[in-house]
Amino acid sequence: MTTRIPHLAALLITLTAALCWAPVAHGQVTAGGGTGGLGATAHVWKELGPAPITSANYAGRISAVVTSHSDPGRLYVAGADGGVWRSDDGGVAWTALFTDTPTTSLGALALDPTDHDVIYAGTGEANYANHSRYGLGLLKSTDGGAHWRLHGSDVFAGRCFSRLVVSPDDPQTLFAAITRAGGFPELAAAKEHPGATGPLGVFRSTDGGRSWTDLAGGLPNLSATDLAIDPTDGQRLLAAIGRVQGDPDNGLWRSIDGGDSWTRVTTGLPAPSLMGRISVAIAPSDPSRVYALIARPADSTGGGASTLGAYRSDDGGNSWTSLPVGSVQSFGWYYSLVTIDPSNPDTVFFGGLSLRRSTNAGATFATVTPPHVDMHAGAWDVMGRLIVGDDGGVHRSTNLGNSWVPLNEGLGTVQFYAGLSVDPEAPGRMFGGTQDNGTNRREPDGSGWVQVLGGDGGWTLIDPTDSSRVFAEFQGSGNLYRSTNGGSSFSFVGNGIASSDRNAFLPPYAMFPTNSSRMLYGTHRVYRSLNGGSSWTPLSGDLTTGVGAIRALAISPADASVFWVATNDGNLQISTDGGSNWQLVQSGLPGWPRTTREIVPHPTEPLTAYLAVAAFGESQIQRTTDGGQSWVALDAGLPDLPVNVVFLRPGPPEQLFAGTDAGLLVSVNDGESWQPFGTGLPPAPVIDIRESSAGRMVVSTQGRGVWEAVPQVLKDG
Repeated sequence: MTTRIPHLAALLITLTAALCWAPVAHGQVTAGGGTGGLGATAHVWKELGPAPITSANYAGRISAVVTSHSDPGRLYVAGADGGVWRSDDGGVAWTALFTDTPTTSLGALALDPTDHDVIYAGTGEANYANHSRYGLGLLKSTDGGAHWRLHGSDVFAGRCFSRLVVSPDDPQTLFAAITRAGGFPELAAAKEHPGATGPLGVFRSTDGGRSWTDLAGGLPNLSATDLAIDPTDGQRLLAAIGRVQGDPDNGLWRSIDGGDSWTRVTTGLPAPSLMGRISVAIAPSDPSRVYALIARPADSTGGGASTLGAYRSDDGGNSWTSLPVGSVQSFGWYYSLVTIDPSNPDTVFFGGLSLRRSTNAGATFATVTPPHVDMHAGAWDVMGRLIVGDDGGVHRSTNLGNSWVPLNEGLGTVQFYAGLSVDPEAPGRMFGGTQDNGTNRREPDGSGWVQVLGGDGGWTLIDPTDSSRVFAEFQGSGNLYRSTNGGSSFSFVGNGIASSDRNAFLPPYAMFPTNSSRMLYGTHRVYRSLNGGSSWTPLSGDLTTGVGAIRALAISPADASVFWVATNDGNLQISTDGGSNWQLVQSGLPGWPRTTREIVPHPTEPLTAYLAVAAFGESQIQRTTDGGQSWVALDAGLPDLPVNVVFLRPGPPEQLFAGTDAGLLVSVNDGESWQPFGTGLPPAPVIDIRESSAGRMVVSTQGRGVWEAVPQVLKDG
């Protein structure tokens, strides 16, 4: 299947068509950059960054890096949810290429070795996190990324690309390693995509990616976490079959006939039952030299996946020797990297949490980690410089890792979590938590973003009565902090919250709309503070099914005794008496396991609320007017897309916004029809929606930072 993606207006229509297994067919959106029929005002989206985080020079997670075979200035990188970016000056400046594509989630890149303007982008990130989203197929450009065609949506949609390799014998022949989408529980990041459980392993195309063959001859139907090809013989391949939670068929599989048949290699390697994710690389200067990195299997919650070992083969993969690499992984399902110096087979790098280097074929190792941990991708340019992609963006070394320089200027790939807050007194000032790059504050003059709290940054909150009071957190129960000086410094205020409570990684919390000294905080139960967060006491019992945690929490602005919670094991509950009693109003509710802003109470009607459902094949936007006793679907005109967040702007006319996995949509007729709001917003997952005091819409995305819709007055005629 081949689909042309010509412009943003066709984006969601194309996406719907690409989901060829979809059981629910919602309506199509119309083109336009206006406000849903609100008169002579259009909106243009303005990027607010970070690009990069000013105080640390970090961008967001990079899942793949490729370099030109002839030009040291030409680089391409893939953001985990940030699309493809190109540099023509060796990383000094970057251009975002994914503006008219159906997704920004990426797992693999490859270049035609004869033409660096021909680029392949495998969608869906194969790093197995809850935010390693499903893909929609293979995107190909023949003009350096200016235009793209979608191929293989009927073959790959719902799953992820871990590697793309082009045959050295024929640039029209390429191979793809395909995995499940990530998450714990397994497939959480697939969001119930109907193609999520389709075929896995290695696929081959002989026509430049237009059509594909499943190379199932001898390969198990399991995730292929890596793939290597002999640079001198396109018939020789090594496939890493590595279901991250373990499987008896995990291991390294070899083909000597271009993938038609496969055999597992075992000599010198651990037992398959001990293996989880596997990475493998063949030395460009000596194809008989091969290296592999193997993690232990993860348990059902993502733990236990430490480094099992690193291995070297000197006979093309027939037999293997263990290497003393030490521990480079703590969550080996998430980060795993092997890259070899193209001019010296004895110099190899193994990456995970850290980066380890050997210059003597693995006899000894040194730690040469870049400024940011969590290694995902590595490549070498034609000048022999090593370029890595990590959770902090792109870093380059000219001396085999002894020193590093960031290549992040202008690279807007930061992944935000739900919980963006906008200063009611200074519209340009805002706070947001990011994936592995802490909580960041945007300065009101637009001068940049400053990291104010570390870890994975989560929910943020600005006191509407005193904007110098700011709350922020990092992952785990009770890791809550408060600032009284506008975010310049923070103090711990999680006293009373049990650190052993189950949590949705980044627990949600809320402030009472009429009394900022009263707050709620959600683990698997609700806590209350009566003193502005200085101390907390439990307000409820366990509101989950016994295994989950609260991922969304909201207080009605119309009645401060009405509370809502949604849990990541499917419960939606309401209390109408200030938390003394709770009623289960929905169960089995799908969605993202981590913290969300999926519940939006109506500003003036206490028992009216809106619900976003981040899953395919569901009623993605629902409304209740009776406290959850009954629900009405408002997505009749919406494409079948996961909706991460819903936002209501009172009218007239009343506007309902949906933050989807492919941008922001708006409806002014209770969901009967939807259209993109404004022009210029990339099709990245919108994870939160806020409105500034200036009346402008602001969204945060997972992969393309924060954006603001700037109104443009249209002239008559």
